Amino acid sequence: MAKKRVAIGGFMLESNGHSPVAMRAEFEANVLLEGAAMLADLRTREPRSPVCLQGFYDAMNKAGDWEPVPLLVTSAGASGPVDQGFFDYVMTRTKALLKEAGKVDAVFLSQHGAATATVDIDPDGKMFAMVREMVGPGVPIIATLDLHANVSKLMVDSTDVLVSYLCNPHTDMAERGVESAEILHRMFRGLKTHAAFVKLPLIPPSTSLNTKSGPYADLIGYGQSKKSPGVVNVSVVSGFSLGDTPKNGMSIVVTAESAAQAETLARDIADKAWKMRERFVTRLTPLEKATELALSRTRDPSLPSLIFADVADNPGGGGRGNTVFILEAFHKAGVKGAALGPFYDPALAREAIERGVGAEFEARFNRDETQEFSKPYAAKARVLAVSDGLCVARRGIQAGRTLDLGKSAAVDLGGIVVTLISNRHQGHDPIFFELFGIDLRKLRCLIVKSRGHFRAAFDNIFTDDRIVEVDVPGLTTPVLTRFPYRQAPRPIFPLDPDMQWSLPARETHVT
Repeated sequence: MAKKRVAIGGFMLESNGHSPVAMRAEFEANVLLEGAAMLADLRTREPRSPVCLQGFYDAMNKAGDWEPVPLLVTSAGASGPVDQGFFDYVMTRTKALLKEAGKVDAVFLSQHGAATATVDIDPDGKMFAMVREMVGPGVPIIATLDLHANVSKLMVDSTDVLVSYLCNPHTDMAERGVESAEILHRMFRGLKTHAAFVKLPLIPPSTSLNTKSGPYADLIGYGQSKKSPGVVNVSVVSGFSLGDTPKNGMSIVVTAESAAQAETLARDIADKAWKMRERFVTRLTPLEKATELALSRTRDPSLPSLIFADVADNPGGGGRGNTVFILEAFHKAGVKGAALGPFYDPALAREAIERGVGAEFEARFNRDETQEFSKPYAAKARVLAVSDGLCVARRGIQAGRTLDLGKSAAVDLGGIVVTLISNRHQGHDPIFFELFGIDLRKLRCLIVKSRGHFRAAFDNIFTDDRIVEVDVPGLTTPVLTRFPYRQAPRPIFPLDPDMQWSLPARETHVT
């Protein structure tokens, strides 16, 4: 096979419709690379590029002779809608680089799929459509998507294959990049694809979307079990419940060699998903009960330690990573032997660094915050450790990747150690604590700012029966009735629990 020129890039953002706008600086703090700089990063041992892109790049290198054509890649994880000016820049640069590249044989994009912008409702669809217009109808376009993507008809129409993750926590991102490379090689050998797309009026809460067990695990497993010769990919995409967008809703995307085969399977999976909708419910532990559990660990060392998930303040879903509801309750109750983090507070981290290790002072949390859930709290503290924040993730979804936490510090509030960071991250890796010398196995309680990815990071210490999901306010609460949805299609379950829906005869969209 002749050498193929494949353009690569991506734009990754999960937009919480209730969170502050994501500006360029937030992307730059995570990853913003183009051209030769992207290739240089992909060739390092500890890259910053998205894991799917790395998986695709490595698989293409392993498979044979090809020429990567780097465009632009950027990611901010999760935040609010992207600033329109920055998204316009991403579009302009991607288009310019693709034009400069000349003829390409295919395009691979590492996307999240749940972005919104301050003006554009569907940035992912707009990017896919621009790329399709640039390369024409005969050039394969493959994109990977997060399981929490809010998929649109434009996204499906503008691509040949959409490949979503299968695991949550997302430990299979590299594998999905590899899968995309394998599909692309089949397309180079003559594979023709058709995609069927079904959108359901269902927005499952985030805490019901683990794939180790539960309803989402069963639904994804069902879809994979129905794969047969001719079926290229089955993606059961839950959607991002807090996106507050017309694209809200679970999506079934089946890609097959036959349009009829794709449509039949997509409808079958959609029907099963709707019938099991009642299983996607939220069960959280009240803060008072969580505090009692934490105190019991303080008082009785024979009890197993616990991990408390602040699911309502998950930076991985657009949370600020700095609410103090759990911290205040545990601190005032006298919980000891605990650690909490990572806590996003650049001003406090900077002050701790300036004061130095061993310094005692009054730590004033959230002095510069204006978000309603990020209320202030003050407590006596001692600086335990400081760091420049550069580290390499050790376990879970980002293992082996370079992370930049910004200027960071750990402070002890008299039994509760808080790790402070200056670049927002969710607690998805032990390094967020080990960087400051904290021995996780010696803790009685660990409080993480994370919805679910912590499960892949700390599972060697905290088994499922030692996980407590705490019910407190926040921008990422899975109790969806607490948010004023303005743009999500209605009726939609579970916001409208008594609604009825069935798949009409021509509901399925097939390309």
